[in-house]
Amino acid sequence: MKDLERISTPQAQFVTITDEEAGQRIDNYLLRVCKGVPKSHIYRILRSGEVRVNKGRIDQLYRLASGDVVRIPPVRVAEKATSAVAPGAEFPILFEDAHLLIVDKPAGVAVHGGSGVSYGVIEQLRAARPDAKFLELVHRLDRETSGLLLLAKKRSALTNLHEQMRDGVTDKRYLAMVAGDWKNKRQHVKLPLHKYTTPDGERRVVVQAGGQESHTVFTLLRKFADQFALLEAELKTGRTHQIRVHLASSGFPILGDEKYGDFALNKQLQKATAARGPLKRMFLHAHKITFTHPDTGKPVTVSAPLPAECERFLVSLGGAVQTESKKEPAA
Repeated sequence: MKDLERISTPQAQFVTITDEEAGQRIDNYLLRVCKGVPKSHIYRILRSGEVRVNKGRIDQLYRLASGDVVRIPPVRVAEKATSAVAPGAEFPILFEDAHLLIVDKPAGVAVHGGSGVSYGVIEQLRAARPDAKFLELVHRLDRETSGLLLLAKKRSALTNLHEQMRDGVTDKRYLAMVAGDWKNKRQHVKLPLHKYTTPDGERRVVVQAGGQESHTVFTLLRKFADQFALLEAELKTGRTHQIRVHLASSGFPILGDEKYGDFALNKQLQKATAARGPLKRMFLHAHKITFTHPDTGKPVTVSAPLPAECERFLVSLGGAVQTESKKEPAA
């Protein structure tokens, strides 16, 4: 079904659920197709019985089946939804087939709209691909983080990859440059993380007893005197801001991190010196992922090259890292 985005429907619509749409809860389905309609209104029309499936009343937990006929009552889109239409944009494609799309997200670009951001990667890709029947984020990256971003082109692929991530069978690796004299070649960090929202609506995370169990494995790739270290971070869990908070709380803030980093150092790094080049972004990059293809069942590894600005900073320190953009069978 085409999204009911930025329009008001004068009369009820009847939609037949496809194989790809089957399996999702009715509330999640309505939130997706009725873009711009307040969440509170979606749940109100569900509670009131205005939404019907096969002419019968259902609750918000009902899971759609292929062939179900859904009655969607007249809805009015919030006026603010008309203020920002996402411009179509493509991003560097690292892998694509009938089931998956993997792009190389630049730093500074949000993955989706919200929290003061009108639109992100997903909205821009949908606008650039108006004929795409299904396109959803498999996972998320912080706005300041660059690198691999997975999107599903089929609901079956989305469900499969979510299961892989919940079961911990995907292997996600990041590159991070930190401040400090890192000692260990390989180090496990297990610190519980608590997520909260500041009074001005900003998401923040802190190490706190009773927080979510979180585990990151860091491997030292290169040291630059006792000042900086290039690390590879392997996520064993996938919490919000996990790598950033695990490193900052361990005394090794990521260079350029404006939430949890060394703010005085970040300001110094923005200007070049005789010893190094400038760094004007956070040095955190999602550079490799290994997963099982949701259709073929074969292992796939995809990697993304280090962005030019990070590569230049590394070279200015006297080092470089080889990260080719490629897809290959996992070892």
